[in-house]
This record gives sequence, structure tokens and C-alpha cells, in this order.
Amino acid sequence: MNISVVGTGYVGLVTGVSLSDIGHTVTCIDIDNEKILKMQQGISPIYEPGLSDMMTKNINEERLYFTSNHQEGFESAEVIYIAVGTPAREDGSANLSFVEQVAKDIASHAIRDAVVVTKSTVPVGTNDKIQSIIDKNLVHQVNIEVVSNPEFLKEGSAIYDSFNGDRIVIGTNSEEAANTIEEVNKPFGVPVFKTDIKSAEMIKYASNAFLATKISFINEISNICERLGANVEDVANGMGMDKRIGDKFLNAGIGYGGSCFPKDTKALIQIAGNVEYDFELLKGVVKVNQKQQGLLLQKLNERIPDLNGKRIAVLGLAFKPNTDDMREAASLVVTEELVHAGAEVVAYDPIAMDNARRILNDNVQYANCVDEAVKNSDATLILTEWDEVKNVDLNVFESMNYPLLIDGRNCFELELMKEKNVEYHSVGRPLVHYKGRQVLLK
Repeated sequence: MNISVVGTGYVGLVTGVSLSDIGHTVTCIDIDNEKILKMQQGISPIYEPGLSDMMTKNINEERLYFTSNHQEGFESAEVIYIAVGTPAREDGSANLSFVEQVAKDIASHAIRDAVVVTKSTVPVGTNDKIQSIIDKNLVHQVNIEVVSNPEFLKEGSAIYDSFNGDRIVIGTNSEEAANTIEEVNKPFGVPVFKTDIKSAEMIKYASNAFLATKISFINEISNICERLGANVEDVANGMGMDKRIGDKFLNAGIGYGGSCFPKDTKALIQIAGNVEYDFELLKGVVKVNQKQQGLLLQKLNERIPDLNGKRIAVLGLAFKPNTDDMREAASLVVTEELVHAGAEVVAYDPIAMDNARRILNDNVQYANCVDEAVKNSDATLILTEWDEVKNVDLNVFESMNYPLLIDGRNCFELELMKEKNVEYHSVGRPLVHYKGRQVLLK
């Protein structure tokens, strides 16, 4: 089937490449000409394991194309995916200007009947609005049906998720359009759930809000565990064995980040407010997450109250491993506060440092490896659980001025840390080699 995908951000590019890999002819459209030229050469603008290789394969097999020309992109399209950004406004609501512009572009350039599929995360009612915009602005006499088909990809495993998802949600008022999109996705072999268009829109927000709630819940439990001397990992494992709860998203740490959870939780609060419903639970989830991002700084300040002139190593900058995405990353909050306190910050991330340089304070220094970042530091903070960090030789922490390690992602086993001469603080677990409450450095 001939498919066009508008928007080559994270969702659009992964969607387009994956659809080409199951046999469709896909044209990805983006207004950024420089970006298009790179992608035509098989160069991915984002880091995602396996994506570049799959791009190159399908370009060479003439199933994947890139253009900045909407007329060219829509010329033979039977299905058109909308995958542009819906950034949050200051009040938490979604900015739909890019989605609305794509709807107008489709109305101007579509020359054959087509199904329009919304992949972008949009508030309930948006797909009806897209249908209305297209119908009012159609230049040619064609039939366009709109379908809500939210994405459930996880950054760092998006290619795997495309072929091994839990479900494909198809929301539309047209049975024919639903059947078309089911046929498009059939080669993935993923279960399909069909529903009405508004329920499909709500499923996306409800799913992400629930997962964010699990994260904030276990983080609150971890804070209680620390005060009681319990181990949150054992608590989470015991909870997760209950099939009603499950073991996913029960890893205590310094909160969630990225492009989805922060934006979608705030948007759902706004959506509820629009129908005069006060979503108190979700407001609490957001508040807990904001508080949790400052947890490591609190632990650090208890040990080193005056950070002025102190060298602090930061391991991990991306919001999660296997991505270069810095959106809503804990590192943004932590490094800013460290620099503000006068600390000399030396950071390392295997993938995200180029993106970090464009965002973080100019006073942040960057190391070439874990060892370089840690050496001669007065404390080390772990913000992202990269394999390179989890598998590091623990003796490296003894090269610090004082071996103070504050781990926001619980990367190391407590029993193993007891064998090392390292004062180890983690999240929701007992302290290791804690020397009391005396100030370490003055």
C-alpha cells in the first residue's frame, strides 16, 4: 500500500520506517530540507537502536522515500499518517497548530480517496476537528476518512515495540477505514483493538497517566522505605508478583521524563479541567515527580552542604538509556542546581552529550568516559542507568577525592557495594558504608 507520513520526529520516523519494513511503500514528509537530505542518505536525525540500519535497508530496496514537497508526498497516498509534534503550552494544554496545518495541507493536495491516521498524541475531540478542517478545505472531490491510531512506542526500544506491541488501537466511526488500517498493520502480527474515535484518543492519555502514576507511587514508597530501613526493590518485587499489579514501571528512582509522560499527564489534567473535573490524583503524580527529581541533590547537600568549588561528576544526561532525548530529563534540573550552587560539574553520557551541550548551562564540562568524569571528583551522581554505567569497574569510584556515590537509578547490588570502599546512597534502599552525619567537605 502507498503510505505517506507527515513529520519525521521520533514517532513519525519510526512509524514510517517500520511500515516500509513490512512491505509498504512509504514517503516521509518534513518541512526541514536539510533534515530530508540527510535522511535520504540513510542518516537518522535521532538515536534509536536499529533505526538507521532499517532506514538504509528500505531505502536501498526502494520502499522508503523522503521529501519536503507535500504535493509529491500525497500524490499516490492511500493512507496518510499525521505524526507532527503537539508541544505543551504553559497551561499544560496541547498546541495543535502543527496538526491543524497538516490537515489543511492534506485538503489542498490530496487527489485521491485516502484514510488519514493521527499518530500524534492529541486531546479528545481533535480527530473530529481534523475531519472538519479537511472537509471544509478540500480542493479536489475526494473522500477522506480520519482514524485515531495512537502510538505506544518506548524510546530506546521503539523498533522492537513496533513489531512486538501489546495492541494496536484503531478508533474511527468508519468501519471501512478501520478495516483498511487493520490491513495496513496486519504484517506486524500485533492484536488490534477497535473502538470509537474519542475512546481511542483517551486510551493514549489514560495509559501514559497510569504508568506515570505507578512510577510516582513506587517513588513515594521508596521514600518511606528509606525512613523505615526497608528495601524498596524487595517491596516492588513482592508487589509485582501480584498479577493484578504487575512488575513493570515499579523501579524506584528520580522520576520520569521524556517527551510523553510529563506532557501527557499535564494535558490530561487540562482535559479534565475543560469538562470541570478536578483530577486530584494526577496532580499528585505530577507533584511527586517534580519533587523526586531533586532527591539526589537533597542527599548530596546532607553530605556536602557547601558545594561551592566542589567537583561533582554526573553520569547520564538523557532521560533514559538507549536514547539521546533530553526532554524533561532529570539532568536538566540537577545540573542547573549544581552550577547555581557553585559546583564544578563534569558530565558523561554515551549518546546524549551533543544534545546536552545545546541545552545545559555553559559551565558544565564534558568527559570522554566514566573514569574521566569520576576521577578526583568530590561526589558522583548517577542519573541514567546506561549499561556502560551499570557495568563499570566499581574500583573507579575509589579514584574520587572521597568515594561518595549517590545513585538515582539503583544500578548496583547492595551486597556488591559492601565489598567496596565506597559510601553508597541509592533510592529506597539501606545506606552502605555511611560514615555518619558529619560534613565530608568544607
